[in-house]
Order: sequence, then C-alpha cells, then structure tokens
Amino acid sequence: MLSIFGDKDKMVSPEQALSGRAQPVLTGAEHHVFHRPLLAELPDGIEQAVVAMGCFWGAERMFWQLDGVWLTGVGYAGGYTPNPTYEEVCSGKTGHTEVVWIAYDPDRISYDDLLRVFWEGHDPTQGMRQGNDRGTQYRSAVYTFGAAQLEAAKASAAAFQPHLSKAGLGQITTQIAPLDALYLAEDYHQQYLSKNPNGYCGLGGTGVSCPIGTGA
Repeated sequence: MLSIFGDKDKMVSPEQALSGRAQPVLTGAEHHVFHRPLLAELPDGIEQAVVAMGCFWGAERMFWQLDGVWLTGVGYAGGYTPNPTYEEVCSGKTGHTEVVWIAYDPDRISYDDLLRVFWEGHDPTQGMRQGNDRGTQYRSAVYTFGAAQLEAAKASAAAFQPHLSKAGLGQITTQIAPLDALYLAEDYHQQYLSKNPNGYCGLGGTGVSCPIGTGA
C-alpha cells in the first residue's frame, strides 16, 4: 500500500503536483557565513550556478568554502509547484529537488571548478536517492544559466562517465537542463551547517576524481 505521500521514488506528473502558492516562503535575510544579503542584486561580474546533489545542507557547505564563491543559498528547483515548503518538497508531490544556488566570481573560480566539486562530492549514479536519503528531492541535477553552462555541464558528464565505469559504478543519472525556476528555502535551512556545526550531512563522494579542466 502506498503511503499518503505516494511513491516518492517516482516523479510526480504536472497534473498531480501540489498547487503551491503565489508568495515565496520566508527565507533568510543575511548569509550566515559571508554576512551579505541573500536577496540583494548581485555585483557586476558575479555569475550564478545551481546544482543538486542530495541533502542541501552539506552540499551548500562544500561550495561556501571555495575561494571565489561570493554567496550561496539552498532551495528547490526542477519541479512544478510554485513557492513550495520543505514539507511539500519532501512529500514527493512537487517534483522539485533540493538545490544549492552559487554566486561566484569567474575571475577567481571557473564554472568547471564548480562542476568538479559537484561531481566528486556525491554519487551521481544513484537515481532518486543519495546514500540513505530516498526520494525525488534527493536526485542529482545541474540546472544551467545559458548555453555555455549547458554545454559545459553535458561535456563534464561525458568526461566523468568513463572514470566512474572504470571504478565499477553505473551510468550517471544526473538531470542536466536549463534552470526554469528557483525557489529559496526557509530561513532555517540556509547555511544550516554553519548555524548547526554538528548537524546531519549524509553526502559522500565515490572517491573517483573528475578530469574536468585537468587535461586528463
């Protein structure tokens, strides 16, 4: 018998997705690490990236630690429900996955550098789960800004797959697509592991090095 939330390992259809709401959920005002406003206009030259690699608490920490990253945030993308809550995303009825939004200075860190951290920081072959975390909200994804990012993300997956296969792992299941909409998560999720240093982080990589930008 299915639970009241249905089968969370399968993507909900647009017709069955929750209706959501017109107003955004209340998110954080200031970044807990960088002490910059989360919702302010970005400075000239700062670019954006969005990735999903399982529970967004640990994933966000990976990126705020990188030199050249200006700002980070966590949220929901890839689904159908506008302005969802965390509980709605976890129900499997929104189609969204947990994502990290990254604002970065391309003169200090490249998009390829971010992709390398993404690929090496989780197992992109696990489908609708990451480790013990199961459900469509934990699927791997790269949501892109513009044609150059889309091409780079697809090329990075193609470059990484032979290395994963050599290590005995399966095919990459990562969704790679242009970003449709990003909804920032509730305040308590933003920079969660900075606010709660001993909090849960279920992320673990495969131990396989990604060759992007190394010439390998």
